[in-house]
Amino acid sequence: MDKALQHAVSSLWTPSISFRHEAGALQYINSGFLRNQMNGRRKNGESLILCCSEYTPLQVVKKRKRYRKQYPGESTGITEEMRFVAMKLRNTPKTNITHKEEESEEYNDDDGDGTWQPSMEGFLKYLVDSKLIFNTVDRIIDDSQDVSYAYFRRTGLERSGGLSKDLEWFSQQNMVIPPPSNPGVSYAQYLEEIAEESAPLFLCHFYNIYFSHIAGGQVIARRVSEKLLEGRELEFYKWEGDVQELFKGVREKLNMLGEHWTRDEKNKCLRETTKSFRFMGQIVRLIIS
Repeated sequence: MDKALQHAVSSLWTPSISFRHEAGALQYINSGFLRNQMNGRRKNGESLILCCSEYTPLQVVKKRKRYRKQYPGESTGITEEMRFVAMKLRNTPKTNITHKEEESEEYNDDDGDGTWQPSMEGFLKYLVDSKLIFNTVDRIIDDSQDVSYAYFRRTGLERSGGLSKDLEWFSQQNMVIPPPSNPGVSYAQYLEEIAEESAPLFLCHFYNIYFSHIAGGQVIARRVSEKLLEGRELEFYKWEGDVQELFKGVREKLNMLGEHWTRDEKNKCLRETTKSFRFMGQIVRLIIS
């Protein structure tokens, strides 16, 4: 080491300082020494410059991005997510479900023991409550100022007109048409409330009401027609055009709107799917009351 350099270092020496010669330059490591030197330089209005023979840049380790696991059917759209929820309700073993979930099982083609026996009085209650629900849905869709509802006006799926014709026919057969019962009234009130609260929540019910009627309603129509109506086909179960194509249009529009919903809104919608089947299940049970 150069004698002049050694003399300069020794004049600054403190017991806590260590130094070494590396790659032709003197490197020293001592936090106390550096702090004292910096303080002294600052008092003299100078800047302390530290040099080393090699510089290693600080490496920033990026945190690995974790992707959320998708919900069943999420890649297809919100209606497919709701379908998975509906199928889960349908396939849940009856020994492990609650009374409310059991009510939704009334949409099954088979009630398990082959003793499903509709009554005319109960079927009329079912038609009256169904008419109340479809009237409520149609009115909300037609009268609302929410732009989301405008997509579902005049879809060709509307049932109110057909139900009015059916109830008129039953009246002409000297049958007493009952007033709406508690299941229908309760559901209609609930639909009014959520329509004001949230378009996604209401549209979930809107979709599932029609889905239930198109899918499960055909089973009900066939069995009631055989047992009570001597094969008569009711207007409630007739559509102008291909009902599957009409429903496909509704499904595509709802999926399009669902793309703009937050994940929280979609999750709430899925929870409402369970409620919609519960409400509709209570109305269907009127048939065997």
